[in-house]
Amino acid sequence: MKIGIIGSGAVGQKLGSAFLAEGHEVMLGTRNPGKEEVKNWKKDNAKGQCGTFGVTAQFGDILVLAVGGSVAESAIKQAGVSHFNNKVVIDATNPIDGPPTDGVLHFFTDLNESLMERLQKQIPQARLVKAFNSVGNLQMYKPTVKGGPPTMFICGNDDKAKKTVTDILTAFGWETADMGNATAARAIEPLCILWCIPGFLHTHWTHAFKLLQV
Repeated sequence: MKIGIIGSGAVGQKLGSAFLAEGHEVMLGTRNPGKEEVKNWKKDNAKGQCGTFGVTAQFGDILVLAVGGSVAESAIKQAGVSHFNNKVVIDATNPIDGPPTDGVLHFFTDLNESLMERLQKQIPQARLVKAFNSVGNLQMYKPTVKGGPPTMFICGNDDKAKKTVTDILTAFGWETADMGNATAARAIEPLCILWCIPGFLHTHWTHAFKLLQV
C-alpha cells in the first residue's frame, strides 16, 4: 500500500520507517522538505519519499496524522480536506496543551470531547481510527516490552477501517483492543497523560500498556 505520513517529527519518522520495513511505499509529509531532520530520514530510508502535506495526502492510500495535536486541524487544511475522503486515516495525535504539572500533561480538550471527534467533524468522509497515541515512538514498531505483545487501544466509526489498522498493528508487533466508536477517544487520548507520567517523573520512556483478560 501507499502510506502518507502527515508530519515529519519523531513519530512520523518512526512510523514511516516502520511501514517501509513492512514493504509499503511511504511518503513523509512535511511543511519544510528542506529541513535537516527530513533530509537525514531520507538518507536512512532510501526507498522513502518526502513531500508537502498536500502531495503526501494525495499520495497515500492510507494516511497517518502524526503532527502535534494543537496544529492537527491546520495540517489537515494545508493538506486539503478532500484528499482525506474515503481513506483510512490513522490518528496518532493528542491534544497536548503546554508543559506538565507534577508530571501530568495539560489537554485543551475535556473528558466530554476528544481531538479525534473534532478531526472527524473536519473530515467527515475520512475513515478515522485512533492508534499509536498511547505509547512513545521508541516502542511503536516491534515493541520489546516484557510479558508478551502490549495492547494498542483503538476506536473509530468504520469497522473495516479498524480491521485494516488492526492488521497493521499485528504486523507491527501489537495486540489490539477495539474500544468502539470515535466517542471512545475521550478515554483513549488521556492514556497519553498516564503514559507520560513515568517519563516526566522518573525518565522511563519505554513502557507500554497491556490489557489483561480472564
